[in-house]
Amino acid sequence: MPQFTYTITCPQGLHGRPAMGLAEAAGALSSAVTIWKGDRSARADRLMALMTLGVSQGDSVTVTVEGGDEAASLQALEAYFKENL
Repeated sequence: MPQFTYTITCPQGLHGRPAMGLAEAAGALSSAVTIWKGDRSARADRLMALMTLGVSQGDSVTVTVEGGDEAASLQALEAYFKENL
């Protein structure tokens, strides 16, 4: 299962609009995407689940991709995180 780690630079963290944008981006992929903060995780296409992780600016998250076109999904998500989060 491919993965990458990213430190959130967005001032809002994964709350509100940034979380909604991520949920929409993840939902458009053919792979299942999971966001990990420490030992807690949430499906990236579930807005409320993302927000309950409590990810703030400066927090590191691990993104895992499973199924579908994993390589393309991972590449798209890395680009999305760098541009938006």
